[in-house]
Amino acid sequence: MERERVIGIDLGTTNSCVAVVEAGVPKVISNKGGYKTTPSIVAITESGRRLVGQMAKRQAITNSRHTVYASKRLIGRKWGSAEVRHCMETCPYDIVPGPHEDVRIKLRGKEYSLPEISSMILQEMKLVAEEYLGEEPEKAVVTVPAYFNDSQRQATKDAGRIAGLDIVRIINEPTAASLAYGFGKEIDATVAIYDLGGGTFDISLLEITEGVFDVLSTAGDTFLGGEDFDARIIEHLAYDFARDHKVDLRKDEMALQRLRDAAEKAKIELSSMNETEISLPFIYTKEDGEALHLQTTLSRDKFEELAADLIQRTIKICEATLQEAELDIEDIDDVILVGGMTRMPKIQAEVEAYFGKAPSKSVHPDEAVAIGAAIQGSALYDDEEDILLLDVTPHSLGIMVHGGGFEKLIEANSTIPTSHSHIFTTVRENQTSVKIVVMQGESPKAEENELLGEFILSGLRRAPAGEVEIEVEFEISSDGIVSVSATDLDTGTEQSITVTASSSLTEEEIQQMIEENQDYLMELKQGEELEKHRAHIRKTIRDIEKLMDQLEDSSSPMASGAREKAGEAVSRARNALESNNLESMIATGDALDRALQAFRGVVEQA
Repeated sequence: MERERVIGIDLGTTNSCVAVVEAGVPKVISNKGGYKTTPSIVAITESGRRLVGQMAKRQAITNSRHTVYASKRLIGRKWGSAEVRHCMETCPYDIVPGPHEDVRIKLRGKEYSLPEISSMILQEMKLVAEEYLGEEPEKAVVTVPAYFNDSQRQATKDAGRIAGLDIVRIINEPTAASLAYGFGKEIDATVAIYDLGGGTFDISLLEITEGVFDVLSTAGDTFLGGEDFDARIIEHLAYDFARDHKVDLRKDEMALQRLRDAAEKAKIELSSMNETEISLPFIYTKEDGEALHLQTTLSRDKFEELAADLIQRTIKICEATLQEAELDIEDIDDVILVGGMTRMPKIQAEVEAYFGKAPSKSVHPDEAVAIGAAIQGSALYDDEEDILLLDVTPHSLGIMVHGGGFEKLIEANSTIPTSHSHIFTTVRENQTSVKIVVMQGESPKAEENELLGEFILSGLRRAPAGEVEIEVEFEISSDGIVSVSATDLDTGTEQSITVTASSSLTEEEIQQMIEENQDYLMELKQGEELEKHRAHIRKTIRDIEKLMDQLEDSSSPMASGAREKAGEAVSRARNALESNNLESMIATGDALDRALQAFRGVVEQA
């Protein structure tokens, strides 16, 4: 029986990547353009057409209000959070509140949820894999930042469902990178995975021994990445331009998008050059018609100065993670750099200075996460692959207790899957119900932690305060998804939930989005079929016209009549090229093929 193939997807902030294991060898799959990564950008054109990836990125300058980038920074977040406010100030697209205290993005008058936006990127990765595999992949392992909370993981799973993917496992990005690093090698080492991507930073410490990948500790910042480094360059350029011309380019949508593109390009170039030139002619036109140009240079030293505090934030998180794992610097055998930002020489230097050793360059910073996801996917369905992944939960989990306190039931960095229970008692006389408020975080004050969900356990027997015992049990799956149950130990009455944060989509919304996605795929496939037949008609027209040229000097009445009929067939075909009706296009192609065959016969006889 053929073993099920599971694709691995790195759903990135800036770029996404898909991989698969074939004959025991992991391989990153290139997209139609030949690139191994695809921009995580979605756009809706004026005609309502959906664009994803490179096509969306190309038109971002002229369609910035309806082009979404870095959406991963918003997924699973609640409306009103500091991160959402920051994005509202810096992103050109409209960010609006959703019906569940969640975040929505408004494009061309329609509101899209963040899982829906992410599903479009996952769908694109699925199509890339489908073209390579020759069949539609149904199962996938998808990666998320290690420091993603339950809401963000749930939202990512929802995105997978909308895209038509069965996400069999969600794994942390640095853990996936460690699988790529250790796959097929005999390694016995303690390693640090320093993962700085487009939107997030993670640090994970692992022990790798004989195919067992045991995460000891993980931490991170889900709002620290390449986007923030770009922002420092943008602010620098905008400040200097405002000083010279009294114009704030950040208030002009098109100018801001051009600044953003220039900043990203400059950042990349400064990884291999000491200085780069930034030239943006006609970046702004004043009311009197005077055109203003931005022409400047940016040095690597200046960029490092602008981003110094961002780099130090990552080092401080590394320090805290080592302390959490009770490890010393000397205990780390190898440091692996993952994520596009780790190409920055200053980051490499700071990591080397902190850990006291040069980082390993044995994994590709852009591809390692997708490869690791594919390896995990293969291992789940192949008994012969001797890989055991022991990941951890990045946040403590517990419930709110009387007085507004937070009682931890599962500590951060506990190996998953795991479960833990605790017995609580009623706090009021004759209390017949209790609200279980499930939270995630590290503060002893409940209000400072993340609300995951809540439910009511009712039907308790009337009794003095403290007499009725309630057992609360937490379970965390291998995906990091939380389930909670509460049981009245006297009566056996039980209530439970799979925690779905208040910002998650309803089942009805998800089903509607799945249907809309299926409609989009049908339109997409029909569009591809139309283009295939258009290309065939155009080629046939060229073939007929070449034959017509051969008969141009012939005085034969037969040749003249054939040329006239062929010309009529070509004229009808040219008119039909504008049609969007597939059946009509197929009929036109067939008729043109017959005309070509007949004309060839005339040419051969002439």
